[in-house]
Amino acid sequence: MTHVDQRLRLRDIRALIRTRLWAQILVAMILGVATGLALSPSGGTSVALSPAGAEAVGTWLRLPGVLFLNLIQMVVIPLITTSIILGITSAGDPDFLRRAGLRIVPYFIATTTVAVLIGIVIATLVQPGTFVDTASLRMESAAAAPGLAMPEPAATTSVADRIANLIPANLSAAELSRNMMQIVVAAIIAGAAMIALGQTRTEPLLRLLQIVQEISMKIVGWAMLLAPLAVFGLIADFVLRTGISALVGMTAYIGSVILGLVALLLVYLLIVAVLARRDPLAFLRHIVDAQLPAFSTSSSAATMPLSLRVAEERLQVSPAVARFIVPLGATVNMDGTALYQVMAALFVAQLYGISLEPATLVILIVTVGGASIGSPSTPGVGIVILATILQSLGIPASGVAVLLGVDRILDMCRTAINVTGDLTACVVMDRWLAVPAETAGAGAGADHPHVGGKVSAASEVIR
Repeated sequence: MTHVDQRLRLRDIRALIRTRLWAQILVAMILGVATGLALSPSGGTSVALSPAGAEAVGTWLRLPGVLFLNLIQMVVIPLITTSIILGITSAGDPDFLRRAGLRIVPYFIATTTVAVLIGIVIATLVQPGTFVDTASLRMESAAAAPGLAMPEPAATTSVADRIANLIPANLSAAELSRNMMQIVVAAIIAGAAMIALGQTRTEPLLRLLQIVQEISMKIVGWAMLLAPLAVFGLIADFVLRTGISALVGMTAYIGSVILGLVALLLVYLLIVAVLARRDPLAFLRHIVDAQLPAFSTSSSAATMPLSLRVAEERLQVSPAVARFIVPLGATVNMDGTALYQVMAALFVAQLYGISLEPATLVILIVTVGGASIGSPSTPGVGIVILATILQSLGIPASGVAVLLGVDRILDMCRTAINVTGDLTACVVMDRWLAVPAETAGAGAGADHPHVGGKVSAASEVIR
């Protein structure tokens, strides 16, 4: 290769990094890992910090990431609410909601069940809990994750109470507690009511919702300017605190979970090919812009604006379908989380030498499926849900402490799979619902750039 060719290639790489968010995030992740390993107390380098120094530096390293996530979380409720309502009303068809519900609910239940079954099969075959020494791993995990407290299991509720609680009696309370499932249900009910009233009577409210969505997307666009720096800080802080010691003792467990997530990804690609009739490899190329931010931030909510843009612009999904499926999926379609929870539960059971009977495994499947639906799409929430699941099965919830040191890396992996599952559902429902382009744009606000069109307010920044 000549010097001219090398300069051209370097110029192309620099241009790619400047113009593509996924490339910036990839570079930030690599630099974050290198920085974390160099400064980690267990790294053995000349610039390695003491444990106290690592904690102090980590606080400042993760500051951009905390600001980024807080900025996204600030607008996630109005963004989800307006996206669902405008998605439903922009279809311009009262029958759309019924058809969508009859298809998406069984689909989500089926994919969650498949994810849980994959987790059970791999955990049973590999038996990762038999590869580690429990006592030494407890001490190593506690040393690798300073400042992380074992979460308290949430109070268990009956199935009847969970069904009743789907409809919020108090919207303000749902917003304060960030109960995303209640917020989604309320938005669906509001969208259905607005369709029943007709476009003429609801036009002023629709315009207001469009303005709220525009404001939310503008704030998201500003937040995305922080994304590469946020990714660098979060990754560097994670590696700085854990080093490689926490990963070595849990290699079998980490490998088993990642193997299960890869198997679930292959199932998604099969669904794309068979049910959506699309090229799986092209699908993967299109969704990388959403997968990398999901991996680095561990937040489906933070990735939702990117998922919407990828669904509408890259995958060419109807806006009515994308704006209904993506916010709904970010709340109830947690297949990666469900797979992780069942494998983690079996791993802890193996650590304590507890053998689960077939009836208990059935209860585990139902419990994990129910717990993953409506779980907050924020970093670290999976470990809290897991503590509740362990308690309900009679497995010591204290076993969660063993997983704290490596939960972050697995949280990143399962969030990327969760987002992939949402986009898979988008292309499948786009084919099954078959919303005509003229219908999708015929609803209220058809002339507005966010209704019946592309999510474009932050496109230049995200692109």
